[in-house]
Amino acid sequence: MRTDRPTPLPAASFLQLMWLASPALPVGGFSYSEGLESAIENAGLASEAAVGDWLLDQLHITQARGDMALIAKAVGAWRRSDWAHVKELNDWVLHTRETSELRLQTEQMGRSMAEWLRNQYQSDEALMPAVRHLAALPPTYPVAFALAASPTQASVREVLLAYAFGWAENMVQAALKSMQLGQSAGQRILARLAAAIPLAADHAASLMDSERQAFSPMLAILSAQHEVQYSRLFRS
Repeated sequence: MRTDRPTPLPAASFLQLMWLASPALPVGGFSYSEGLESAIENAGLASEAAVGDWLLDQLHITQARGDMALIAKAVGAWRRSDWAHVKELNDWVLHTRETSELRLQTEQMGRSMAEWLRNQYQSDEALMPAVRHLAALPPTYPVAFALAASPTQASVREVLLAYAFGWAENMVQAALKSMQLGQSAGQRILARLAAAIPLAADHAASLMDSERQAFSPMLAILSAQHEVQYSRLFRS
């Protein structure tokens, strides 16, 4: 019998992470494609393999190096009640959104998460000061997600796994709505992303604040093109 197995995550914390990762969470993630709709229109993504490759690039290049790395720091900042660091991280998100629609997305989802937290924890005197601080920033989604996960007993790595899988599900659904891909193809793409998420989470958790980056010029171009795209389903 193995004795080196880590202590299991308590059921309440595990379920909270599943809740936060769910596309049903009322923060509006379903209404954004984060440039994917524009990539299908302007960059020739026309197959399951091409969409899967593009999303894997986004996971490793934009998510792991940027928002996931920030969440890894924000969870600790919330748990320490380090308001100054929280504000620095929130400002970083705002300053690195290169188009109006990407900034709109993080602000709208951040506000929605703050409102959800206020409703969920309005009788929790220990957490409500942090929720009020979040609402006053104004909040961005990665920072708000970090606060939502911080009361759990989850490790930073477990928080990042939940965040990344929620992102992956939203992106796959955006692909299915934007082009002729069936549910089976969507599940295969999601399986590719799920297999890559642990490595992305480990990379994100290893980055210092000075190593975090948001350099993705082609994504910014696609987002700018999406803002004037003739026919579109999504807000980004």
